[in-house]
Amino acid sequence: MAKKIKAVVKLHIAAAQATPAPPVGPSLAQHGINLGEFIQKFNEATKDKQGFKIPVDITIYEDRSFQFALHQPPAAELLKKAAGIEKGSANPNKTMIGKITKNQLEEIAKQKMSDLNTEDLEQAKKIIAGTAKSLGIQVE
Repeated sequence: MAKKIKAVVKLHIAAAQATPAPPVGPSLAQHGINLGEFIQKFNEATKDKQGFKIPVDITIYEDRSFQFALHQPPAAELLKKAAGIEKGSANPNKTMIGKITKNQLEEIAKQKMSDLNTEDLEQAKKIIAGTAKSLGIQVE
């Protein structure tokens, strides 16, 4: 018989840097799961993605066990890293502050494919290009 789900908690946590401090501790402790076990497993699973905040969905069951699903870092963060900029343009329609190549755009689209609502690479590239435009990043 399947376990009964008590709650699903969605968080954005810095890769390999989860601690019992907010937002992780208060969000999960109220459901009675073992924080130390979650933190250890999360940090181990995300050590190769350091420097990004990772979206994670944590499914908590009635017996206080849990399971978590990691997503890719946000597209905006991947684009900013590829363009080598700190933050997006204050006026993206008029001021372009960075550039990425079509190859970089394709790599980011492939990486984000599992989180996007399309199976087509060309559509995924258009979605990522739209995010780039809203950040003031030009695709060459």
